[in-house]
Amino acid sequence: MPKVKTSRSLAKRIKVTAKGKYKYFKAGKSHLLSKKRRKRKLDLLRAGFISKPDREKIRKLLPYG
Repeated sequence: MPKVKTSRSLAKRIKVTAKGKYKYFKAGKSHLLSKKRRKRKLDLLRAGFISKPDREKIRKLLPYG
């Protein structure tokens, strides 16, 4: 059986938690922050999690993750 290649671009953007969930960091928090409200900036700081329907797609791209 041949090895399956990992998507390196995705591996740099997503981390696997101890329970097997996929965690990612949101975009849009590096500049132009003065026009964004406090609630929006705090929400951008918190990590997001991949939804259940998308987990199968991610699992194929990260076979050893």
